Amino acid sequence: MKQRINLLTLGVTDLKKSMQFYQNGLGWHTKGIVGSEYENGAVVMFELTNGTMLCLYERKNLAWDSNTTLQTESLTEFSIGHFVNSEKEVDVIMAQAKTAGATITKPAQKAFWGGYHGYFQDIDGHLWEIGYNPSWKVGE
Repeated sequence: MKQRINLLTLGVTDLKKSMQFYQNGLGWHTKGIVGSEYENGAVVMFELTNGTMLCLYERKNLAWDSNTTLQTESLTEFSIGHFVNSEKEVDVIMAQAKTAGATITKPAQKAFWGGYHGYFQDIDGHLWEIGYNPSWKVGE
């Protein structure tokens, strides 16, 4: 198995509302909800710049599709990191997320590891870290 992730699927409660958070709130582009013609198949896909995809799939459908039992939500299972090239970019994205309806769990601030970062929860409770690491150059 090669070291790569092709898609990351987030289980969401309300597919349309979650799509609007990313599309209208954060400015991400999508073709909208696809797969609605299939029972349990509606999904939203965002093509990312590095060839990966972020997908939104209703939690109950993800449980059905993976043949697992729907579990209670857990905030601290993982976080999604989005790193940029300056502290100012971190501040702009954190403000954008808040305006879109995100909950800021840790305002942007200097990090113990020498960078600058903050955390927010999207409208389904997924934890995002927005950060700047002065030793990384992030390709656009």
